Formats: sequence, C-alpha cells, structure tokens
Amino acid sequence: MNRKELIEALAANTGSTKIDAERNLSALIEIVTDTLSRGDNIVLVGFGTFEVRERAARTGRNPATGAELKIAASKQAAFKPGATLKAAVNSGKK
Repeated sequence: MNRKELIEALAANTGSTKIDAERNLSALIEIVTDTLSRGDNIVLVGFGTFEVRERAARTGRNPATGAELKIAASKQAAFKPGATLKAAVNSGKK
C-alpha cells in the first residue's frame, strides 16, 4: 500500500474526505518525526512502539574492492510491533 492508497483507505474507514485524511496523515507523520528527532518514543499499546536505536561505529567492507571502510555511529528510527499486531499478522486477521 502506498501513501495515496492509505489516504483513500483512511478516508473510507473514517467517513472523511480525502483532503482531511491526507491532512491527518501528514500531521501524524510530522508528529512521529518530531518526537523521534527529540529522542523520545511513541508507544501505542497493542499496536507497537516507534523508537530511536543507537548504532555503534563499525568497520565494513566495500564489496567491489574488499577495502575496509569506517562506518560512523548513527541513530536509526525503528518500529517494534505490539502483541496485538503480531497476533493479527500471524493469524491473518484484518
């Protein structure tokens, strides 16, 4: 599902217009981005947790030449699914 399809599904499920659904989706994305950029987590019980994970500096290899590369430490956005979402995915429920 792409963004356009998600907006259409959101509008259909909530009985709102596509414009309102797009506005709401954009606001949600902005809130998640701002919260994670501050280093905070978003916990939606049953659905999952959006969090920031630290990646340590490490040494990698260039696959073409085999030369070693230094990869800097970084932060990465991650999603950890909750129990209800895991159960729905594993049982095929919608």
